[in-house]
Amino acid sequence: MSATPERGNVLAFDFGERRVGVAVGELGVRVAHPLTTLHVRSDADRIGQTQALVREWEPVLFVVGRPAHSDGRLHELAGRCERFARRLSATFRVPALMVDETLSSHAAGQSLTQAGVSGRRQARLLDQVAAQHILQSYFDGAHATA
Repeated sequence: MSATPERGNVLAFDFGERRVGVAVGELGVRVAHPLTTLHVRSDADRIGQTQALVREWEPVLFVVGRPAHSDGRLHELAGRCERFARRLSATFRVPALMVDETLSSHAAGQSLTQAGVSGRRQARLLDQVAAQHILQSYFDGAHATA
């Protein structure tokens, strides 16, 4: 796909087997916002639920977190995340980039705790705030790969 545009919406994903956190931001502004958490049962479910978000936000880029262990080894889910990114790109004809998401869930939990969000309320928001951290990491120029 072509070079990254300078303007337009970006959707970011914190991939999970049952939940996918989604964040949104605009390339010109470069600030990420938590958007929603998708509750999914299958890969087809992920793409189907993403379709409504694509219609609403008309993204020019997808960013998908690539999980790794703290020692740098890729997490067991990394391959599934990469396949999800390729499928997003092929389905919606929008480029997709992978971003290192190491510790994004931990950072999301800390952010929510600092904001006074805890317990069940934190659990409902954790994945989308993790996606926000992934997207903000991309905007800040860290950890993006093709």
